[in-house]
Order: sequence, then C-alpha cells, then structure tokens
Amino acid sequence: MATRPPVSTHVLPGNPPVEVLLRRNARAKRFSLRVSRADGRVSLSLPTWAPEAEALAFLRAREDWVRQHLDGAADVKSARIGVQIPVCGVPRDIVAGVGRAARFVDGRIEVPEGPREAPRIKALLTAMARDRLSAAVTQHAANLGRPFGRITLRDPRSRWGSCSSKGDLMFSWRLIMAPPEVLDYVAAHEVAHLAEMNHSARFWAVCRRLCPDTDTHRRWIKQRGADLLAWRFDGDPT
Repeated sequence: MATRPPVSTHVLPGNPPVEVLLRRNARAKRFSLRVSRADGRVSLSLPTWAPEAEALAFLRAREDWVRQHLDGAADVKSARIGVQIPVCGVPRDIVAGVGRAARFVDGRIEVPEGPREAPRIKALLTAMARDRLSAAVTQHAANLGRPFGRITLRDPRSRWGSCSSKGDLMFSWRLIMAPPEVLDYVAAHEVAHLAEMNHSARFWAVCRRLCPDTDTHRRWIKQRGADLLAWRFDGDPT
C-alpha cells in the first residue's frame, strides 16, 4: 500500500481560488481547519488514516467559514523599497541605500536595491530587537532580583516570547515593530516567569509590578499583533 504524503495542497475553486495546505498528523483524531489571522494561510489537519476525499468534502462544506475568516485576516505586506514599515510603532520609509547591509539612518531604513532587500531589512530589525530586548530583560531581571540565561530571537507564529525552566528566554524579533512599551511589556512578562513558571494570580502580580500597564499592552498585542505577523521578509512581492 502506498504511503500517503504527510503534506499536500489543494485549491478550493471560486473567486478568488484558495490554496489549502493538507497536513496528515499521526496524533489527529478528527479534521481540523485553520485560517491564519496573520497571513491568511489556510491549513487542514487530518488523521493519517483518513481518505483525502473525506477531507476535501469536509473542506467544501466549510467553504463559507473559510472565506469569512479570510476576509478578517491581516493584509500580507512585503518589506521592500518604496513602502513604510513600523519600527518601534512608528511608520518608517524604506529607501534605496548603499553598501551591503540595511541601516537605520535619520528615522528611515536604507537598504541596497536587489533581490535581498527583505532579508537585509529582517537582519537589521532583528539586531535592533536584540539590543532593545536585552536591555529590557536586564533591567527587569535586576528589579526582580533573578538571574536569566540565554536570550534568543526567533520568528514564532503563535507566541511572542517564552521562558524555559533553565531561565533561557526566547522572543519574537518582530517585537521591534511594536511600540517600545509593548516590547518592554513582553520582556517583563517573560522575566516574571523566572519567579513564577505559570500564569497564576501570583505571576500576574509579579508581571504588573514590573510593568504596571500590563493590561493595556496585552490588549494591544491581541488587537494588533497579527499586523506584525503579516509582514513578509522573503523577498517575494505580495
């Protein structure tokens, strides 16, 4: 018996057509449909034993649901010369520059023209995020009186930061696009986990002690976070 591929694609016909990623999951017990609020990608998880025909019937029966959620997804935007991108919560022009790397100069991003504009912008933003997050973590950890481990930056799609049992901290580099106080809140949130590795009332008390406006910044993340995730840095036009 031929082995079914773990990942395949299907195009849902219509206006416009919708590409759907089919993922087979050994732990799945039922069909699960998801539309990313960040980039509008549609995925359908199905058990390894499920016939693809049943999965597609499930998808077609929920086409209205898919299209409704696509209408509410953030518009995907590509980082390139000629557009504005938020840096520290402020729209910044991306303009042509010289040299081999992107630079933040006079309130704008200068980047050499070419196919690697977006990756170079991403590298610049990541470096800026590392500097600001390192400073924020250092300050909050000192206020809390707790040591921390390594700081790493990644590009997760479902969380803005994490704290391991060893005290290592991970953050999304995309936080550099948020207002500075939101970045500071996420740093305080993860540092608070150095004292309380949970989301209990004690944890939130520590978090609010480090960042009194925690509730305001949590709301911003919930309401606007998808806008940050919608930016693409692979160089492909949208």
